[in-house]
Amino acid sequence: MTPRRSGQRVIFAGLLLLLGGAALWRLAAGDMPLPPGRVFKILLFPDPGASPRETAVVRLVRLPRLLASMGAGASLAVSGSVLQGVLGNPMAEPYTLGIAAGAAFGASAAITLGWAQVSAAAFAGALAALGLALFLSWRSGGSRLSMILSGIVVSSVLSAGVTLFKALADERVSSIVLWLMGSFSGATMRDAGAAWAGAALLLGAGLWWGRELDAISLGESRAVYLGVNEGRIRGALLVLASLSAALTAASFGIIGFVGLAGPHLARMVLGPSHRPLLMASFLGGAALMTGADGLARQLGELPAGVITALAGGPLFCWILVRERGTGQ
Repeated sequence: MTPRRSGQRVIFAGLLLLLGGAALWRLAAGDMPLPPGRVFKILLFPDPGASPRETAVVRLVRLPRLLASMGAGASLAVSGSVLQGVLGNPMAEPYTLGIAAGAAFGASAAITLGWAQVSAAAFAGALAALGLALFLSWRSGGSRLSMILSGIVVSSVLSAGVTLFKALADERVSSIVLWLMGSFSGATMRDAGAAWAGAALLLGAGLWWGRELDAISLGESRAVYLGVNEGRIRGALLVLASLSAALTAASFGIIGFVGLAGPHLARMVLGPSHRPLLMASFLGGAALMTGADGLARQLGELPAGVITALAGGPLFCWILVRERGTGQ
């Protein structure tokens, strides 16, 4: 085993331990603190020493919320890694293509108009925004830069629409604001399953095309020289990353910076090779979001998106300054 592979295994083991510790903390802590041993017993088999209330809290409340936060964090972080690779831009993240603005527009419209299916409207809005960004990019040449610029244009227009819905929502404006902040309160196993499905599908595709993704990240001319069908692979990964992020946004609202900070931190430790980078982003994003949701819960049920914004903003500024200083 080479020293590099040995170092990667140590890092992955550390991430697994971090994720396991964060998960155990989330299941044990709360208004009804429980010993870790009892949590294990409740999860693995019926515990005669646990009350029905304790069993219900762990299995029906805390476990779905934990799985939802883990799946959402993994989805956003892997999406960020993939988008940064295929677009060749370190500022790319799951919402670069207007996905967040589309989801926010759909959810705001549903809340303002009194529709019951807010998540469905958010998902439809995210997909519509993605389609519009892809169309504008195709009409303007289909380059990486045009893709990012198209996403910025779509985001700007749809953000204005969200502001309009806020003005028209009257007493429902608080619901729009809370949704936009992003939260895992009331998450169900179905929500968690959607997030995990998107994350697993994208991770599988990213690992399958890992070497091609490395070539694409080097630039269009080098990818062609290495015999990589950049257009087909880049298009497929763009759509899968966007779908994964759209599933998360539709279920839990807008949660920023995980798709930026997570991949950057993983890249600083593991380097640019995408296969280990994607695995580290998957585990690290899940651990990061689990910790952020736990902190939000401890501070009085704050939206998790507020915690990620407060922590991720300064962290990303530091990463940006560091990369500029090192010439990366």
